[in-house]
Amino acid sequence: MVEVRAKEAVGRIVDLLREEYGPPDRQTRDGPVSVLVQTILSQNTSDVNSGAAFGCLLAAFNNWEEVAEASVDTLITCIRRGGLAKIKAQRIKQVLGQIVQERGRLELGFLRQLGPAEAEAWLTRLPGVGLKTARCVLLFSFGLPALPVDTHILRVSKRLGLLSPGASLEEAHRILGVMVPPEYVYDFHVLMIEHGRRTCRARNPNCRGCVLREICPSYSLFVRD
Repeated sequence: MVEVRAKEAVGRIVDLLREEYGPPDRQTRDGPVSVLVQTILSQNTSDVNSGAAFGCLLAAFNNWEEVAEASVDTLITCIRRGGLAKIKAQRIKQVLGQIVQERGRLELGFLRQLGPAEAEAWLTRLPGVGLKTARCVLLFSFGLPALPVDTHILRVSKRLGLLSPGASLEEAHRILGVMVPPEYVYDFHVLMIEHGRRTCRARNPNCRGCVLREICPSYSLFVRD
């Protein structure tokens, strides 16, 4: 019964966020290798910076095979604007190299034939690829109902009572992965991030202007009448 109520709460949250921000655009899916690289670049930086770094890679190389063969120093120079360039360049080089080693070429289309759990397990064996990165590939490349949890989703979910205050990112992936019905996964992911950026901010959340204020147990903690 508790699980049923939680899933009903998720549906209500998604409905309210759709009314506030509009339904998310179902963007044309990029190839899984592209999404994998994009997600690595997005770690610990803004969308603007990671987008600029990704754009540089696309401009400098004709395909991912060339990226895999490039030196780490060349990749560092190319993605410097994305932040943590040395770490990310090494990570990209390692990940692409392991895919080639295991698959014989740079392709991940075979993941579509696997079940979501098996595909996730395969991806998280790659160097430095965690649940968030793996699920971004599965969600945005293959349209699978795999929910990536970032810091915005973690924070907002805790404030809404969907997660306990001490839940880790790993626990959040497990709990929300079961709690959020498959048909809501895409919208939940996109809209919760939007809400975390625009309204339910880490500092100075706009609780009075929040579309979720009537169902949020944290409202009284931030707002004093």
